[in-house]
Amino acid sequence: MPITLDAETKRALSERLRFYNELGIYDFYRSPVAAAVSTPDPPSETQRDEMPRQKTATAVPVVDEDLFVAPKPESGVADPAQALRLIREDIGDCTRCRLAKQGRKQIVFGVGNPKAELMFIGEAPGADEDQQGEPFVGRAGQLLNNMIKAMGLRREDVYIANIIKCRPPGNRTPERDECDTCSPFLMRQIAVIHPKVIVALGAVAAKTLLAINAPMAELRGRWYDFRGTKLAVTYHPAYLLRDPRQKKETWKDLQIVMKELGLQAPAKGVE
Repeated sequence: MPITLDAETKRALSERLRFYNELGIYDFYRSPVAAAVSTPDPPSETQRDEMPRQKTATAVPVVDEDLFVAPKPESGVADPAQALRLIREDIGDCTRCRLAKQGRKQIVFGVGNPKAELMFIGEAPGADEDQQGEPFVGRAGQLLNNMIKAMGLRREDVYIANIIKCRPPGNRTPERDECDTCSPFLMRQIAVIHPKVIVALGAVAAKTLLAINAPMAELRGRWYDFRGTKLAVTYHPAYLLRDPRQKKETWKDLQIVMKELGLQAPAKGVE
C-alpha cells in the first residue's frame, strides 16, 4: 500500500535530486516492486504456547510512490531554438568536472540548425574552438565544412556539437568521467533537435554514444539505432588531416548517410 514520505525524507530526496540536476541528469527510473510473498497460516493457540518466545519483528512498508522528477528547463518548449538556449543557460559557467580548472576559456555548446535532419558529433573542442566558442572552426573544422559541402549541404543546414563542451588540456583525449558528466547535456540537445541521422566523428564520439568498445574498422559501415535515431560512424576530420588516405573511406560513409537523407552529391568526394 502506498505510504506518504515524511518531511525529512522528502527534504533529503529533494536535495539528492537537485544534486543530480546540477550534473545535467533529470531522468530516474524505479524498478518494479516485487510481488508480495504469501505468508503461511498463523499457528494455533497450542502451537504458539509451544513456540519459543522471539523478539517481535516490525515490517517496513515499501514506498510505492514514484520519485518526483524535476522537469528539464526545456520541457514543454515547442521552439527548438529556444529549448537549446534554455539548455545552454542550464549549463551556465560549468564547473561540474576538472576541465573547468584546467585552462578552458569557455563552454563550446554547439552550432547550426535547431531543426537539422543531420547532426555531427565530435570528440571535444580544440584550441581554436575554445578561443571562438564554436565547434569545428580550426583546420579540422574546415575539412568538416568540405565534407558537408560535398554532401550538397551547408554548415548552416546541419547541427554540430561535441561529446564534451570544454577543451581538455593539450587537446588530450577526454577521460571517461568527463564524458559521463558532460554528455547528458548533449543528450538533451539531441532530444530537442531530433535529427533524422547522427554522424559520430571518431572513436571517442562513437564509443561514448553507443557504449561499444570496438575499433573503428568494426564500428563503421553500418547503421545503429540511437534512441530512435539512425547513427553512423566515420573518421574524425582531425584524423583525416593526419592520414588523408582515409578520405575515400569517409566518403563511402557519407554516401550511405546521403542515401538515407535523399541527398544528391554535387561533388565526387571529400577534398
